[in-house]
Amino acid sequence: MQINYKLSFTLEKNFIYLIILALLSLIYAPVLFHWYDGWLNKSIGIEHEYFSHGIIGIPFAFYIVWNQRKKWQRLPNQSHPLGFILLIIGSIFYLTGVAEFVNLSLPIILTGLCLWLKGIAGFKLNSFALLLIALATPTSFPYLITPFTLPLQKFIAGFAGFILIQLGMDVTVEQIYLAVGGRLVEVAPYCAGLKMLFTSLYVGLMLLYWTGNIENRKKTTLLLVGAALISVSANIIRNTILTFFHGTGRDQLFTWFHDSWGGDLYSALMLASVVLLLNFLDQIESLKSQ
Repeated sequence: MQINYKLSFTLEKNFIYLIILALLSLIYAPVLFHWYDGWLNKSIGIEHEYFSHGIIGIPFAFYIVWNQRKKWQRLPNQSHPLGFILLIIGSIFYLTGVAEFVNLSLPIILTGLCLWLKGIAGFKLNSFALLLIALATPTSFPYLITPFTLPLQKFIAGFAGFILIQLGMDVTVEQIYLAVGGRLVEVAPYCAGLKMLFTSLYVGLMLLYWTGNIENRKKTTLLLVGAALISVSANIIRNTILTFFHGTGRDQLFTWFHDSWGGDLYSALMLASVVLLLNFLDQIESLKSQ
């Protein structure tokens, strides 16, 4: 009898949240399914693959919100007018049916709900979770910055050519092209490593929050700068290996490393090195405090 009373009281107390959760699930479940299906099966647009870090980031954001539910309940019910405005904008974006706007409507509506239900305090409480969702929302941003990646493409091509020359290979570098063994290899805009860079920075942010270091500015700066350097270095090595495979006629290995799970394994090792970097920074800090 007491259990039924507690269950009834809990449902009554959280009725509005259950309704909101049900509506959000009904509206955005197909959208999230489309994102995850595209990320996992690589059937989504190449620009949207840049946001595949959302595979782990979005569940982690929901985990953060769930862990903070008691703090949320203790906040006073105080609406902020900006919340209503964002809810209207997010709804309009969703109703347009344009993929870009539909995607953007999710973080906009979630932010609007935080402000509408709990005001600025609610927004601050869930700001990091909202940031993770926003940074995992597929947009055209990678496409917009593609024209500006040429210097990075040239740098990668030149460095990869330098490494291969040191290995005794006959390599000619021209702008973003490498000629190896009569075969031409292009360091294309989407091979410039931006996806790896976005992923490493995103995972770095998650690690900083998970370990409680997100408010440590020095460690945050060192980790994110280090993650960026790791990403750029790993991409140079990756392009060097791909050029070697293609230039020496090892087409199966090229396909495995470029399009198959070989590339995923390489990315996983790169992200593991970001974790090791954070452990290294923790060890240095503990030594200094002794």
